[in-house]
Amino acid sequence: MGEELSPIQVSEEARVVYDSNLRIAKRNFEANPDSLELIIWYGRRLAYLGKYLEAIEAYTQGLQKFPTSHKLRRHRGHRYITTRQLDKAVDDFEMAAFYSVNAENAIEPDGLPNRINQPLSNDKFNIWYHYGLAHYLNGRFDKAISAYRKCMEFSDNNDLLTATSYWLFMTYKKIGNAELADELLKPISNDMKIIENDAYLDLLLLFKGEKSAENLIQKAFPENGNIDPTLGYGIGNWYQQRGNTEKANEIFLKILDSPSWASFGYIAAEAELTTAFPVPIS
Repeated sequence: MGEELSPIQVSEEARVVYDSNLRIAKRNFEANPDSLELIIWYGRRLAYLGKYLEAIEAYTQGLQKFPTSHKLRRHRGHRYITTRQLDKAVDDFEMAAFYSVNAENAIEPDGLPNRINQPLSNDKFNIWYHYGLAHYLNGRFDKAISAYRKCMEFSDNNDLLTATSYWLFMTYKKIGNAELADELLKPISNDMKIIENDAYLDLLLLFKGEKSAENLIQKAFPENGNIDPTLGYGIGNWYQQRGNTEKANEIFLKILDSPSWASFGYIAAEAELTTAFPVPIS
């Protein structure tokens, strides 16, 4: 949007924890700089404090030692998305996908544990999920669809299934394939047990006609000002798909009032307002 991005906001309580974790990660890395896992954790801890460019540099230095590491490219690609370097992100995920073909898939540990303290995602899911997102944000919807369809192979729990289904649904709608989009909604139900991705489930149920946009708007834009860009972006698309582009753009602009500029929903709202995304065909 041509505006400088301000440092991310972290509560004092959280900052104490993040700073402590970063100091430990840095100390461990400096004690053993040839450990792939310690390089990754150092980069991740930098990123949790909003030090995205420093994280990218840490991963880049790591790739000099481990040039075929799909894990390093997955994490660097993620932060290229955060910093709006989408072509570099695509390149990283393409290489990550290539190098991961014969690698054993593994659960990716959480740096910010969820409410049950149980990691839910895996290495190959994260590669293909973010690969699809990078293409989506660039408006390359055919390539995004291919990536998300591959991602479905690794979406092995309800949280991953709802996340992948949501972005694939949105991508199908962008190209006007309502039939395939609607197929994705069939297994989605309010009875699904979700740990992290409540917003994606809410949005899929909205598109399915089982939730109301008015209620979700109140949830996305509460009076306390804690805007949920993920929920807001999906609601904006719901209006857009029904031909109400004025309301959709109003919501997208409202998302940009949020300080959560690292959120995928925020970045996608930027893309809607600054690129030649086609208006979805109902």
